[in-house]
Amino acid sequence: MNPNRDQFPEGDSFRRSLSGRYRLASIWQALFFSALVIAILSLMALLYNVIDGSFGYVAYQYKNDPAQFTEKPLNDLNQQELLALLKSNLSAGAYKKLDNEKPIEKRSRADLHTLVLERLIQIDTKQTWSMTDSILHSAKIKAEVADQYPGAKLDFRSWLTFDFLVTPMSSKAEFAGVRTAILGSLWMVGIAILFALPIGTGAAIYLQEYADKNFLNRVIQTNINNLAGVPSIVYGMLGLAIFVRAFEPFTSGSIFGMTDTNGRTILSAGLTMGTLVLPLIIINAQEAIKAVPDSLRQAAFGVGATRWQTVWHHVLPNALPGILTGSILAVSRAIGETAPLIVIGASTFISIDPDGPFSKFTALPIQIYQWTTRAQSEFHAIAASAIIVLLILLLTLNATAVLLRNRVQRKY
Repeated sequence: MNPNRDQFPEGDSFRRSLSGRYRLASIWQALFFSALVIAILSLMALLYNVIDGSFGYVAYQYKNDPAQFTEKPLNDLNQQELLALLKSNLSAGAYKKLDNEKPIEKRSRADLHTLVLERLIQIDTKQTWSMTDSILHSAKIKAEVADQYPGAKLDFRSWLTFDFLVTPMSSKAEFAGVRTAILGSLWMVGIAILFALPIGTGAAIYLQEYADKNFLNRVIQTNINNLAGVPSIVYGMLGLAIFVRAFEPFTSGSIFGMTDTNGRTILSAGLTMGTLVLPLIIINAQEAIKAVPDSLRQAAFGVGATRWQTVWHHVLPNALPGILTGSILAVSRAIGETAPLIVIGASTFISIDPDGPFSKFTALPIQIYQWTTRAQSEFHAIAASAIIVLLILLLTLNATAVLLRNRVQRKY
C-alpha cells in the first residue's frame, strides 16, 4: 500500500480542489488583464491630454496694421523686400542684436517673414482653446470672441507644425520653435552614449569575466547596483562639482584656445548624463554577458584560446544584442532628464544653435519645463507640442537602436 495515498484528494474532493484551482487562476488572470487595461488607458489619457493641448482655436489680432509697413500683402513679399522692411523699421540696436545672433542677410525668407511678424506687426494672442473645446463648443467660442474681442481673428491652429520644428526659441509663443532644443538634446545624448557605453561595457567585462569573487569586488558590485537608483539631481550636483567647476578648463574649451571660460556647456551636460546612465549600462551589460552559455567559453579554452580571445571573439558578439538593449534604456532615461540639466546650468532661453561640444545649450525637457511655468495659455500649447516632439524623438532613437540590435543579432 502506498503510504502517501491518503494525502491526495479523490472523487468529489478532487473535483472541488481542481475547481478551486481553476477559479483562483481565473481571478489572477482577470487581475493581470485589468492591470494591462489600466496601463493602456493611462497611456491613452496622457497622449490625449498632450494632443488636446496642441490643437485648437486661437483668438488673436495684430498690434500694428501691416498696411502701415507695406502696401503689398506680407505673404507676397520676397526676401529682399522683407529685409528692407526690417532695416527701415527696426532700431539700430535691435537690428545689430539680431545680426550678431545670425547675419540677417543670410537668413531665409521664412525666417525674415517670422521676424517681421514678431518685431514689427506683433501678434497679440487673446485666448486659446483646447482641441476638445474647439470641436464640441465651436459656436459658443465664436460668439464669445465676437463679444469680447470684436477686432480679433479666430483660427483653428495646429501648434505642432514644420516651422515649429525648424524655428529657434523666441520670447513670443506664436513664433517659438524647438530647433535649438532638439539639437541640444541630440548633442547631449550622443556625448553621453559615447562616454558611457565603452566604459560601461569594459567595466561589465572585467567584473564578469576577470574579477575574483572577493570582498572588494562584491562591495563594488553592490555600489554599482545602488548607484542605478540614486536620484538624478544628485548626479546633477556631481556634474556641477566635477565637470562644470573642477574640469572647467576642459569642458569650457579654454584649454583648446576657446575664449569662453564658463564650464556650463553641452559637454558638461553630456558627461553628466553619461555618468547618470553608466550604472544602468554596466548592469545590463553584465546580465547580457552572464547569459552567454559557459559551453562557448569552455570550447574556446579547449582549442587553446586565451581569455581575451574568448571574450572578444565569442562572448562579446553573443552578448552585444543585450548590451545594445541596455543602451536603449540609457538613451530613454538620458533624453528625458531635467533636474541634472537645471543644476549644471542649461539655458532656459537661447536662440543660437549649438555648433560644438563647448557651446551653450538647452534641451527639450528644459524647454518644456520653462514653457509650462509661464502663465500664458499659448505657452502651454507649445509645451504640449514640444512633448509630442520629445516622444517622437525618443521613439526614433529607440527604433534606431532596436534595428541596430536586430541586425547584430542576425549577424551572430
